[in-house]
Amino acid sequence: MTDKKVRLGIIGLGAEGGMYAGLIADGKVPNVEIGAICDILTEKKARADELGVPFYEDYVEMIESGNVDAIVTCVPHYLHPEMGIAALQQDVHALLEKPVGVYTKQAREVIDYAATKPELTFGVFFNQRTNPLYVDLRELIASGELGALRHSSWIITNWWRPQGYYDQSDWRATWGGEGGGVLVNQAPHQLDLWQWLCGVPQSCFAKLAFGFRRDIAVEDEVNAIVDFGDGATGNFMTATHDLVGTDRLEILFDKGKVVVDNSKTVTITRLKDAEQELSKGMSMEDVRKMFMGQADTSELYTTEVKEYTSVWGLQHATVMENFAANVLDGTPLIAPGPDGINGVRLANAMHLSAWTGEEVDMVNFDEERYLTELNARIAAEGKFPTRS
Repeated sequence: MTDKKVRLGIIGLGAEGGMYAGLIADGKVPNVEIGAICDILTEKKARADELGVPFYEDYVEMIESGNVDAIVTCVPHYLHPEMGIAALQQDVHALLEKPVGVYTKQAREVIDYAATKPELTFGVFFNQRTNPLYVDLRELIASGELGALRHSSWIITNWWRPQGYYDQSDWRATWGGEGGGVLVNQAPHQLDLWQWLCGVPQSCFAKLAFGFRRDIAVEDEVNAIVDFGDGATGNFMTATHDLVGTDRLEILFDKGKVVVDNSKTVTITRLKDAEQELSKGMSMEDVRKMFMGQADTSELYTTEVKEYTSVWGLQHATVMENFAANVLDGTPLIAPGPDGINGVRLANAMHLSAWTGEEVDMVNFDEERYLTELNARIAAEGKFPTRS
């Protein structure tokens, strides 16, 4: 360890950037200090003055100033890759907010460039990877104790957003300004965690509703089926129009099952043997007793329930602290930048499947076809330039 601190340049002092500045200023990230703040809104300079740090309107000028060792991007999604590349070009480390890009071709550009600068740190802000619940769950799955994956489903519909949320700015919930709806704005953390836990899917088929219950062009409801390979499947459902909302993750294995409710309560069922072996050894009388509630289930499985609590802001502070530790002493990254393309690809595949009505190959994902379809929708909006 070292007493040295990483001077972080915050690009975009909105809700996220403001929170990060507050966490650092309050000493919640011991190995980071604010090097400078950049925002296109000049009124944000007042906050920079309060913190006693330089203020810039141009992020390139900030990167080239010598006042920052690293940057974090708290700006609209399309800008993440180009800002990351600009930083890396000047030998400045880059921590990109999720998603790492809107489409895989764009995400790959910053990932490929970062690979040419292996001495620099390139991370993505997946703060949920620091959540003890998911850290413990990943370790359990990796141990092999529960056997092979069979199926997983995640219903994550507690992203309710009123129409006023979408009406706040012209770029929000547009193809050209934001690049999508719930998949690129609210659900990227779950898309990342799902693959972090279960593996990267090989294909996807999806039905999406665009402007289903909101006056927007992009998706506000998603139903997708994925193929994880080796017979394992999964489904993912998310929406922004469910006022009550549900957050329930289920993962079924050969030797057990995990259920996560509201990202707080984890129920782990461990079978005494693989399910198929238990099936072979059961008589129909055994089955009758089980269905009638007369069987001693302790002979079949055990159940453990674990409760987790969350401290607001702690996960974000942990990501920044880990990122800085990698810069300072090579501590392994919790969320390496290249991991960011997995969630982008899955979101892109869901879009493309819904647009074409086809199952989408994710192993050999057609980036150009996706970009062509995306640009057709950007052009139809007539508000923003198409992408390359």
